[in-house]
Amino acid sequence: MTINQPLSDRFSDILASAWWLVLLRGIAAVVFGVLTLIQPEASLVALLLIFSIYAIADGVIGIWTALSNKSSNAQWWVLLLWGVVSVLAGILALVAPGAVLTFAMYYIAFWALITGVLQIAAAIRLRKEVQGEWMLILAGLLSVVFGVLVIVQPIVSLVSILWLIGLYAVFFGVLLVGLAFKVRRAVRA
Repeated sequence: MTINQPLSDRFSDILASAWWLVLLRGIAAVVFGVLTLIQPEASLVALLLIFSIYAIADGVIGIWTALSNKSSNAQWWVLLLWGVVSVLAGILALVAPGAVLTFAMYYIAFWALITGVLQIAAAIRLRKEVQGEWMLILAGLLSVVFGVLVIVQPIVSLVSILWLIGLYAVFFGVLLVGLAFKVRRAVRA
């Protein structure tokens, strides 16, 4: 591309030119997810180490992809920001694993409690305006119960969350692998 050519605004151009990086990210996510599902009770420090390596690798790949497409794509900064955030999260988990775990558990618990209470309050206010507000009340109660359970049983909650993380990573990775092959076919077309 010459200097006089306009920058592309299509995010798909970045993905198409680096489809194999999307594939690598997908494979890494699937591996991370499977390892998490196989040994959920394993050392959380080891899991954080695996997450740190994944997040740093994901971030470096994102940064490299962004910078490689800087001159040809106006949206390069989105991938750059994504990559930087991923690298910082990986480094934090590597440097302070105990703090990250403690923070994550209490963050999840208090998030669930606060949003649950707010959902219940919103449903009560909507009672006169909306039919079926009981569903929002039920969702709020579910959030409150979940938050309390995480605070009362952090280890059980953590193992459950590890299963969810593992399932998420496998599903996310499979989707990225599918996307990689889809954009690869688009490049050939």
